[in-house]
Amino acid sequence: MSTATNVEATAVNTIEWLSAGNTTIVVPVYQRQYRWDIGGCERLLADVRAVADEDGGHRHFIGSILSAHDSSDAADLILIDGQQRITTLMLLVAALQHAVRDSDPALADELARVLVRTDDPARTRLRPHDAWADLYESVVLDRRLGADRESRFDDNYAFFRSQVQVDEVPRIWRGLQRLEHVSITLGSDANAQQIFESLNSTGEPLRDHELIHNYILMGLTHSEQLEVEARFWLPIEQHTGEAIGAFWRHYLVMTTGREVAAGGEHGVYSAFRQSFPRVDVAHLQADAEVWRHYAEIYGILLDPSQEADAGIAQQLRFVNTFGRAAYPLVMSVYSDHARGVIARDELIETLEWIQALYLRRTLVNLPNERLVARLCRARAEGRDSLARAVARITPSDERVSAVLKYSELPHAAYVLGRLEGVDEPLDYDVEKLVPAVPGDSWSGDGIRSWSEYTDDEQNSLRALAPTLGNLTLLEPRLAERVFGAAYPVKRAEAYARSSVPATRELQSVEVWSSAAITQRTVRLTAELLRTWARPALPEIDDDGLTPILDAVRRRGWPAGWEREFDYVEYRGERWEVPDVKYLFNRVMRRAWTDTREAALSYCAKHGGPIYREMAWKGQWDELDESHFLYMGWDSNYMMNAVQGVLEESGLASEVFVKYSYIGNVM
Repeated sequence: MSTATNVEATAVNTIEWLSAGNTTIVVPVYQRQYRWDIGGCERLLADVRAVADEDGGHRHFIGSILSAHDSSDAADLILIDGQQRITTLMLLVAALQHAVRDSDPALADELARVLVRTDDPARTRLRPHDAWADLYESVVLDRRLGADRESRFDDNYAFFRSQVQVDEVPRIWRGLQRLEHVSITLGSDANAQQIFESLNSTGEPLRDHELIHNYILMGLTHSEQLEVEARFWLPIEQHTGEAIGAFWRHYLVMTTGREVAAGGEHGVYSAFRQSFPRVDVAHLQADAEVWRHYAEIYGILLDPSQEADAGIAQQLRFVNTFGRAAYPLVMSVYSDHARGVIARDELIETLEWIQALYLRRTLVNLPNERLVARLCRARAEGRDSLARAVARITPSDERVSAVLKYSELPHAAYVLGRLEGVDEPLDYDVEKLVPAVPGDSWSGDGIRSWSEYTDDEQNSLRALAPTLGNLTLLEPRLAERVFGAAYPVKRAEAYARSSVPATRELQSVEVWSSAAITQRTVRLTAELLRTWARPALPEIDDDGLTPILDAVRRRGWPAGWEREFDYVEYRGERWEVPDVKYLFNRVMRRAWTDTREAALSYCAKHGGPIYREMAWKGQWDELDESHFLYMGWDSNYMMNAVQGVLEESGLASEVFVKYSYIGNVM
C-alpha cells in the first residue's frame, strides 16, 4: 500500500499553528487583495464568542488552510489558500492586544506571540503582498501615522476594537484558542494550483437555503434531525419547489420589514441567522411550524389553482402578473385571512392595492424595487397605516392619465382582460386596431389606403398604435381570419363576431382614426383609474423617495462616481448630502443634539460608532469633550448605523433618500 508523500494534512489548533516557532506566513503575489468586510468580521466574532461560552471540550472548525514551504527560506510558509481568514484573525488578535497592553501585560504578551516573531518583534508573522504589506503592518503594530485613510485593514481592525471591551478580551482570547483548522502542507513536488482548484472550484457552492438547512440541523441529534427533516423541511421543499431560495428571502423580508439581498455573500443566510440565533430543539419546534405554514402559503401563491376560493385565486393570478416582488406582503395578509384574523374583504382590498401600486408605477416608469419591505412594516401597524404607505408611493390619477394618452400599455392582456371582463385573457390575442406596421393597403375608413395618408397622419397613428385606446382582445381564430386587413373588414368580419363585449362595440365605430383612438383612450382611462384605484387618502405621490430603512447598503463605490444621493429628506428638511459618509456624519451629529439617549442606547448595544475616547488611530470627529464619532468605516457599516440610530430614536419613518441616477442603478 502506497502513502502520500507530497501532501500532508493535519487537524491543528489554529492559534498554536499561527504562533509556532519563528515562521513567517507569506501571502504570494498572485493572491487577490484582502477584501473581507465588516459583515464577515461580525460573523467571525459571533462564532468566537459562541465557542468561548461552551464547555472546555468544544472546538470551532474554520476550514482548511493550504500552504507550502518556501524553497528559498525553509522557515517561511507560502499561504496558498486561507489568506482572508488568517488576515482577519490577525486583525482581531491585534485589536485584543492593543486593548490590554497597558492593563494586562501578561495577556498582551500571549497575544503578541501570535502577531510577531519572537526572534524579531518588529516582524509580523503574517506578511501580505508587498503592495499592501506596509499598510497591514502599520495596523497590526499600531504605528499608523495618517489618520484620514481608508483600507479594509483599518475598517476591520476598528470594528474589532469597537466591539470588544477590555474586560471581554479574556473571553475572546479563550474562544480564539478553541479554533481549529486542517493544515494542508504541500511537498516540493506537489502541484499547488491543482490542489487549490480542487479545494475551491469543484462542486457547486452551497446556496442560501442549503446553508439554512445545514444550520437548522447541525446541532441536533441524528433522531432529532430525522424528525425535523420529515415534519418540517421536506414539506417546505414540497410547497416551494425550485423557488425555495426565494421563499426564504421573502419570508425574512416579511418578518423583519427590511430588504434582504438576494445576491452577494449569502445575504439571505446571514439574515436568517440574525433572526434565529438559536435553533435548538426547544426553539425549533415553534419556529418550524411557522416556516411550514408560510411555505404552504407560498406554494399557493406560486400556483393559485390550489386556492379553493375562486375570487381569491383570481386575485392571486392578477398579482402574479407583476412577478413575485410583492409576495412578502401577500404572505402576511393571506396568513391573517387563513387564520381568521382579518376578513376576506380586507384580503381582496390589499391584493387590489398591490396591483394598483405596481401597474401605476410601471405606467409612469417608476422603479418597483425596494417597495415591499416598507409596506410590510406599515402593515404591522394596521390596515390604515398600510393604506397610507401604499397611497404615498402610488402615482396619482392625473399622472397616470397623462401617460396613458401616448405611452405603450404594459401588461396589455392583463389590463384589457380586467377592463373588458375576460376571465382568461391569455386565451385571446391583443389586437391592435391600427397595426404596429400598417401595410400599404390598410385603411381606417375604407376610402383612403395607408399610402395615401399624410406623413403627419401616419406618424400620429404609429405613435398611438401600442396605446390603451388602440388595443382590444380578440379570439385567435378571428384574428387569423382578418390578419392584415383594413379596419372596415376587421370591423365587419371579426370585431362584430367577437364574444368580448368591448370588442363587439367597435362595430358601431365606422372610421378608425387618431380622434377615435383618443376618444376611446379617455373612456378606458376612466375605467382603468376606477379598477386600479389608489387608496382614497391625501398622501403625496413621493416621486421615488426611498425610506431610510430601505436604502441600499453597499460595500463600496466604483472609480469616478460623484453623487449617491440627489438629496435627503430629514423630517421635512432637505439636506444636500452627496453620499453615505456625509449622511452618517450629519445624522450622528443631529442625533447627538436631538435624541442623545437613543443614540447612546444604540451605541451601547452595537459597540459604536460613538465612543468616550479616541481609542485607536484613525479619522475621528469630536461631538463634545468626552464623546467622539469614528469616521473610518466602510459605506455598508455607515448605512447600517444610520438606519439603526434612526430606528432606535423612532425617527426612521420620517427620513427619506432620493437617489441620484448613478446611485439608483448601482
